[in-house]
Amino acid sequence: MPDTAAISRPNGVSRPILAGVVTALVGFTSSFAVVLTGLHAVGATPAQAASGLLTLSLTMGLACIVLAWRYRMPITAAWSTPGAALLAATGAVEGGWPAAVGAFLVASALILLTALWPALGALIARIPPSIAQAMLAGVLLPLCLAPITGLVANPWGVVPVVVTWLIFARFAPRWAVPLAFVTAAVVVAVTLVQAGAPVDPALLLPRFELTAPRFTVGALVGLALPLFIVTMASQNVPGVAIMRSFGYEVPWRPAMLVTGLGTALGAPAGGHAINLAAISAALAAAPDADPDPRRRWVAGVSTGASYLVLGGFSAAFAALVLLAPEAVIPAVAGLALFAAFGSSVQQAIDDPGERLPAVVTFLVAASGVAVLGVSAAFWALIAGLLVRTVLHTRR
Repeated sequence: MPDTAAISRPNGVSRPILAGVVTALVGFTSSFAVVLTGLHAVGATPAQAASGLLTLSLTMGLACIVLAWRYRMPITAAWSTPGAALLAATGAVEGGWPAAVGAFLVASALILLTALWPALGALIARIPPSIAQAMLAGVLLPLCLAPITGLVANPWGVVPVVVTWLIFARFAPRWAVPLAFVTAAVVVAVTLVQAGAPVDPALLLPRFELTAPRFTVGALVGLALPLFIVTMASQNVPGVAIMRSFGYEVPWRPAMLVTGLGTALGAPAGGHAINLAAISAALAAAPDADPDPRRRWVAGVSTGASYLVLGGFSAAFAALVLLAPEAVIPAVAGLALFAAFGSSVQQAIDDPGERLPAVVTFLVAASGVAVLGVSAAFWALIAGLLVRTVLHTRR
């Protein structure tokens, strides 16, 4: 149990509180553009995408508070950044935005089922990591090309963003993407001032936009299933491993119940998925958050509270994306995914025996080709498993 006397002292609690604020700021500003890009791609209007960003901020904030407070661990939740990248790569699905919302609900049901039925989690664990990571890398590739194509399409807007990212990637890697976003915001502001374009104040007010779900085969197979797989394989499982590396054993079933329920509640308002934090989890769980591991749970609560505050500004962030000049925000989103892309590629081809199936998976996913209304991500998984089965049979 935590040292309540130490926590009651201001100097005993200020450090983990600050760590939680930093965790939320870095997590939000480094990937919100990816989330909005993904929601727009599957058919959300600007208002629906802004509602999704608000909903995700609130649900993952509440999940952080509930899990950290209940289990006295620095457990943090996050939106599924790989899942948002998957949405961006998938694009419009059969049935439009209502079908995408239906897919979000099915993904949430699968997450909840993982908590209640361990066999499903075991089945996901049987998917070779090289295949899962190759699928993710193929999904991320088109988004990671955006900074490069943006340098040609709008050099005056994108060059400052890329230069800022590069400088801080060298001297302060944690803040490289958030400060690249700040630079993008300055570019947007300068563009608006030069154009003399007024900003509608209504765009800055957060609000929910509810959508009745629709269930179609294409969306369920091509979106819900890949969304569930990338969320589990790229967020929840690594999130547990990262927490374990700092001496915390995350309660699996409660964590899946909380994040699955949060995803289900947020889906009608546009939230695609929340999950255990992976990379950002270290910011709240590492010794930098507090030398005493018994007090770091405060950082988890602080992270959640900070996400709730950031949710109040979600409409302003969405408006910034809407008003941005060509290629600027996609460049920020691409830069935010560079690290994830590199990690996925490395894990996909690390084992020489798994390399060929992984390459096939990657190429099919990167092709973006949809067959029978089902996205390339699903066919990439099938193709990779098929090639692996043929190559490994009787070996």
